[in-house]
Amino acid sequence: MTDDATLAAADRTARIWAAPHGGAIDPGSDAHMHAFCRMLLDTHNPYKPAVIAWPPLDPGARNRLVSLPIWDIAVQTEGKARARVAGYAGAVADPLLRKAIELDAFEEGRHKEVLSNLVAAYGIALGPEPDYPPPRHPKWAFMITGFSECIDSFFAFGLFALARRSGYFPPELVDTFEPVMQEEARHILFFVNWVAWHRRNLPWWRRPWFWALVAAVWVRLIQERIGLSRGIGAAKDEAPQDNNFTLTGSKAVADVDISAAELFDLCLAENERRMGGYDPRLLRPMVMPCLVRLIRRFTRMPKPAGAAAS
Repeated sequence: MTDDATLAAADRTARIWAAPHGGAIDPGSDAHMHAFCRMLLDTHNPYKPAVIAWPPLDPGARNRLVSLPIWDIAVQTEGKARARVAGYAGAVADPLLRKAIELDAFEEGRHKEVLSNLVAAYGIALGPEPDYPPPRHPKWAFMITGFSECIDSFFAFGLFALARRSGYFPPELVDTFEPVMQEEARHILFFVNWVAWHRRNLPWWRRPWFWALVAAVWVRLIQERIGLSRGIGAAKDEAPQDNNFTLTGSKAVADVDISAAELFDLCLAENERRMGGYDPRLLRPMVMPCLVRLIRRFTRMPKPAGAAAS
């Protein structure tokens, strides 16, 4: 195959997957665990960050890229994610599940490599990078990463589509990140199925503790996203990183006016599109889509420009 054909085949493999056996997949069953692990393993895209050809940018596009308030926190978030996921993989006994989680950790580290190469290619200055020690509480750290990705990726899908649609950045640059975005969809699909499988395989007397752990994770993440936690990696004399960028970033990725209702609709559509190629018997992320659909019911679309004057 040509290089283009090889890339297209790898991209298709990463987006479309179905379990080979028919019938229902009961959450918590061995078949369920096998399915969501094989989904992650079979859809792995073997691209190499080191060979990505970063396109040249005109001064305006480069300034827009450099001005995004995300680079320190993006690089460090992926570094933390790799350490947290790898830490939990070491605590997993089942060989198939451990292999899938190890691949998840590898891909998180590869995201960090992609971002590190980007900032180097375009001369984006970063603050000092911290160490990424193994987590002291592996399951807690794994769940923090998983639920955090469920929140951030949902909005990132919409913002990425908006950036592509608007042409605010060169298409070649946007296309470079497409495999990373699809990997995030695979990660959160894997994670929500792991949560359901793990909970159902706990003894009944341990399940309330697990729900308490889930609630504590959500409290932690909500606190971060309403500004109670300062952005990581910024020194006192630096501009703080924007932990809420995924909620407020439409102006930074597109030179268009878009209402909250329109952005919500775009995020919902992109979330559905990115999940749509995987076996429908696997569970889907529900918290963010359901929450946004609820908010959307009370969010009006803007009136057309001519309607206000008529």
